[in-house]
Amino acid sequence: MRVHDLSAGGDVLARAHDTAREAARLHGLPGAEVTLINVSENATYRVEDPATGARSILRVHRLGYHSTRAILSELAWLDALREEAGVRTPRVIPAPGGRRVLTVDGARPRDCVMFEFLPGAEPSPDRPVPGFERLGALTARMHRHARNWRRPAGFTRFHWDYDAALGAGARWGRWQDGQGMDREASALLGRLAGELRGRLLRFGRGPGRYGLIHADLRSANLLVTGEAPPGVIDFDDCGFGWYLYDLAAALSFVEHHPGVPEMVAAWVRGYRTVLPLPAEDEAEIWTFIMFRRLLLVAWIGTHTGADIASELGAGYTRGTCELAERYLSG
Repeated sequence: MRVHDLSAGGDVLARAHDTAREAARLHGLPGAEVTLINVSENATYRVEDPATGARSILRVHRLGYHSTRAILSELAWLDALREEAGVRTPRVIPAPGGRRVLTVDGARPRDCVMFEFLPGAEPSPDRPVPGFERLGALTARMHRHARNWRRPAGFTRFHWDYDAALGAGARWGRWQDGQGMDREASALLGRLAGELRGRLLRFGRGPGRYGLIHADLRSANLLVTGEAPPGVIDFDDCGFGWYLYDLAAALSFVEHHPGVPEMVAAWVRGYRTVLPLPAEDEAEIWTFIMFRRLLLVAWIGTHTGADIASELGAGYTRGTCELAERYLSG
């Protein structure tokens, strides 16, 4: 099983913290207070300048996930969405000399990016439906921009197709290695994986269905201020995938919640205020929810250093089996 390097244990997080402090120094903040916010795909830190009180966000990248060119491509779309589509995204703070991605030397060099501190709070779970209607409209604006955007030369991002997500070389590891995976669960989820492969093959990757997406529009990556559309952060997983995957990602870890059908309906209403969504596409929404859910079974198995992975553990696999039974039974 391939384990995410920031989940490897030992002193890896201490070394990542040293990298963060060095990145802050290279940004001209040698005395800054550097505080770990979370570990997910990368390690994210709050950086506070004691002289001015100014705050920024520093992302220390995991090893072997993105090339520097791919990170620069992510940042290019982040900028374009803000400047051309009016999506509230954080600005990149370049280091002195203009570098937007710093490769910090060490025993194992890591790429680092500094972002402005974007105001706002994670959406409240108490009012998910109006939030999902706004999110649907916002997602459609992002998709509309992606379809029309002339990507800069050298732009490169990975794909979130079936093989990359659930195939033999799956990016987040094999779902078969998920926590609590026994023979019965493996057989059931194997049936699910086969059904998903067939449905996605039939659904196809036409330009109206597949393109550049955020790929992680869950509440942790949204910042709400009043009734305005939410700000969007953490484009680290952005790449090429099915547009409906952005809805599935928005439901990450709550796919079992009884309010999900209403949340989906609200998202669809919002989306259709900006872009059409054909009925035959809407009919496959649960295919994408289950696709993401099975991918997260794999993610939990290889990202044990992430708080939510250790919290959900084997229970998430059991819940996935319950959803799979319902999905496969129609």
